[in-house]
Amino acid sequence: MTDISNAQLVARLTTAADNVSAKLAGLTDADVLVASDLPGWTRGHVLAHIAHVSNAVARQGEYALRGEKIDFYDGGQGGRTQAIEMNAGHTAEEHRAYISSAFTRVLTLLQGLDDAQWDLPISYRNGVVRDGALAYWRELVIHLADLQLGRGPETWSKEFCFYLFEFLSARVPADLQLKLLPLALPPLTIGTGENTVSVQGMLTDIAAWLSGRTPSMGSLRAEAAADSVELPKLLSWPTAFAKQ
Repeated sequence: MTDISNAQLVARLTTAADNVSAKLAGLTDADVLVASDLPGWTRGHVLAHIAHVSNAVARQGEYALRGEKIDFYDGGQGGRTQAIEMNAGHTAEEHRAYISSAFTRVLTLLQGLDDAQWDLPISYRNGVVRDGALAYWRELVIHLADLQLGRGPETWSKEFCFYLFEFLSARVPADLQLKLLPLALPPLTIGTGENTVSVQGMLTDIAAWLSGRTPSMGSLRAEAAADSVELPKLLSWPTAFAKQ
């Protein structure tokens, strides 16, 4: 379990939101239409998703405080897709205003929680409010990288990368064990399968690969039984709809 405190998590979220806002400040309408690092999505799609997930996390907390649960996305997966498509074509200023409002809503809620309220149940992966906040941290940091605005995986902190290793261990196939060898750092292992593959490279490159993004600092090397092999194929990303 990630060992940062709830107060530290709020600080990380505030910084991540500030980073997104700073990169959006000079964005033009033409910039919004540029392809993102996600297949089939423009920057406008990513921006719409950032706003949508911000409101979704806020809504999880708001209902939890009332002792209720609600779907993570209004309308489920279909509602998520529809909302993103409807808002992707907004102007840069519309995106800035929508995201700013969503950031205020979710951060105000999280900043006002007491210790007990962080453990209130929510529908997201049958977890608690803290789980939703951790998911939000992932969304803000990773999707800022997807926008290709100068905050790629090479900027991810060691703390964030090690947290991703913990969360994304669910992507390791059942028959596989990954021995991660980040340069100049202690090795660690994720997965419990009988077949071991070692993956060596920069910490941020390993985290980028595990998250389905393109490593940006150099090449990764994979070995099995002392022979070079291709990087193994990972399972799907754990979604908001898993374990429900």
